[in-house]
Formats: sequence, C-alpha cells, structure tokens
Amino acid sequence: MTTQCFLRGALALALGISVYAQGRAPSTGSGNPNFPSPTGPTRNPTTFPNNFPDGTAPGQLETPLYLSGKVVMDDGTPPPDRVAVQLVCRTRPRTIGYTDRKGYFSADVNDRKTMAQYEDASDNDSGFSNSPFGSSGGRSRNGIAGELLGCDLQASLAGFRSDVYHLDARRSLDNPDVGTLFLHRLANVEGLTISATSALAPKDATKAFDKALDDEKKQKLPDAQKELNKAVSLYPKYAAAWYELGNVQRTQKDIEGARQSYAKALEADPKFVSPYLQLGDLAGHDQKWQEAADDTDRLLRLNPVDFPQAWLLNAIANFNLGKLDAAEKSAREGASRDTAHRYPKINLLLGVVLAQKRDYPGAAENLRSYLRYAPTAEDAEQVKKQLEEVEKVLGPQAKKQ
Repeated sequence: MTTQCFLRGALALALGISVYAQGRAPSTGSGNPNFPSPTGPTRNPTTFPNNFPDGTAPGQLETPLYLSGKVVMDDGTPPPDRVAVQLVCRTRPRTIGYTDRKGYFSADVNDRKTMAQYEDASDNDSGFSNSPFGSSGGRSRNGIAGELLGCDLQASLAGFRSDVYHLDARRSLDNPDVGTLFLHRLANVEGLTISATSALAPKDATKAFDKALDDEKKQKLPDAQKELNKAVSLYPKYAAAWYELGNVQRTQKDIEGARQSYAKALEADPKFVSPYLQLGDLAGHDQKWQEAADDTDRLLRLNPVDFPQAWLLNAIANFNLGKLDAAEKSAREGASRDTAHRYPKINLLLGVVLAQKRDYPGAAENLRSYLRYAPTAEDAEQVKKQLEEVEKVLGPQAKKQ
C-alpha cells in the first residue's frame, strides 16, 4: 500500500470513529457526561462476567459490603443535584451510586446486579475487564474486603476535586460509614455539570424532577417526560430539568425536541456544560462539523479539565474541517486529560492526524497505544493493518520504537 493509499484509509478510519454509541440518558449530576453513551449509564444487568476473577460465581457471594457516607460542598452544604460516588481501582473509576438530595449515599459493592445499573458504556471502551475491580480483584476472604485492596472512594463532579477515602484496610464487618467527602472547587474552571439554578427550584418542581429520575430508572420514559415537562413549566429556569428532558427526548428519537431542550437548559444557565456536549454530539452525528467544533469549544473554554471526550469530539470535528493543527492540539490535550485511558480513540485519531502530517513515528506510537488500551475493539484488526503500513513506511526505524 502506498503512503497516499494509507492516508485515504486513515481518513476513512477517522470518519468511522463514532463518538457515541446508543444508550440512555443519564441522571443530572453524574459527574462526567458519560461517553460513548449519548447521555449516560446504560442499565445492563448482564454487564458482569459469569464468574469473577478468582472463580467465584455470582451465586456464591459472601457477606454484603456496604459503604455509606455524605458528600458536601466546601461550605458544608449538600450539592444542588445528585453526585456520582465512585470506586477507583488501578486508576479505573466505577460509579457505585449517587447521593440523595441531602448528599447522603449508600451502596453494597458486593451487589453486582445493583452495581451493573451504574455501569456505563465508556467503562468498556478501553477493552478492560467488565469487573469494577479490575482483572486481578479478589473476593472477600476471612472477612477482609480483598476486592478493595488498592481502591479508593471518591465523589465525582466536574469542576471539583473530591476528598479521597482509602479502602485498603476495610473489612466486611467494619462500620460502613466512611464519613464526609468534601468537594473542592477547581481554580479556573467556570463550567459545571450541576446547575446553580437547581438550588432555587420550588418544591413542586423538584418533586416532579425527582419523580422523573425514578421513572427513567424504571424505563418509563413517557412518564418521565411528563414529569419533566411539569418541572420546567413550574420553573422555566430549571436547567437540570431541561437537560434531562433533552436526554429523554433523545432516547425516544425526538432529536429536534432534544436540541430545543438542551438550548433551553443553556438559556437558563450558560455555565451548565453538559448540554454543550450533547449538542456537539448531535451536530457530529449530522456531520455538521463546524457546529460540533463550536459547541465543544464553548464547553472546553468553561471546563478544559474534566471532559476528554469533548476534546475527542472537537478533534474529530476539526479533522473533518481539514484543520489538522487544531485536531492534533485537541487530541493531544484530550490524551493528557484521559489519564485512565477511558477514551482510547483519542489515540486512534491522533495517530490518523499524525499520519496525515507525515509524522509516521508519532502515528505508529499512537496506533500502538490504541491497540494496547482497546485490544478487543471491533476495529482492532483494521488498525493493526494500518499500523503495519506505517511500519513499512518507517522501515528499520520501526524496530527501534
């Protein structure tokens, strides 16, 4: 294959990158807008393998292992919306539950069926094990929570840094209360995934919003939409409800309705960043690349820290606009933010961009990274062939890498 043929193949590969897979809308305040699901946690009780790493079958689980506590803001007040609570094992974050209106949370991390409700498609995007504890996690033995060795507990909210609770020494019969986790506002980050308008919502609007979230969890989407319409009619500046309404509409294929609801959310609160990501994604699906670039630019100006998936979408948009320098810059920034390698297609796109720019050593390095982080990806064989072509261009230099 000639270099030009490779570049054409690379272009087709980049155009085939799907930023989001099909999924359901997330609850507001989930920390990071989930990726690649359009809007959030995919409820899939079969996410976990039939047996755990040490051979324990699901029916043989030992004592429940509860963790509970409270999440508050710097000033001691509860967050205005629900916040995700995560286990972080070997740098891999997994959502185990959400806070309630007062900031409290409780979860049994040995309850695989419940934990599966919070699994999102992005957790599997890197090709790693579906187990929330990684491929080498162990079951509880002699009362010791072996699966939590090397794990931490934290809250997850874009624009904030959470206190971290180390779980290494916990035992199954220990007091489940881990205490209070404080959320500390990051400097130079204006955009958040919670809206300041939520704190001003009247009681009836809040009640309708909470009922909608419960209906969503039960997959009663028409009922959820009815409650969300009620919430925004009672309180037109309820940005979180507008956003959730857009998620429900999108899940039900009402794309234009979703766009309008996301726009209403931004009208109510321009620093509420989650709608920008959804609008950018919708524009990308329609190949409206300038719109996708503009929407993600707005998001990343407000919050450049917490959204590697937005950097990826921005890079894809700029690539398709022929702006290779901008695409490379966004892809590199996204890769630097994605320390857990949850979005390996950042490396794939960066490899494609560098191949276009005839930086073949850089292209080869990033294609290898993609295959390392996503070894079971559907396009892995195609990427291997692309890598072989790059290595042919490099010749003996490829062996030195």
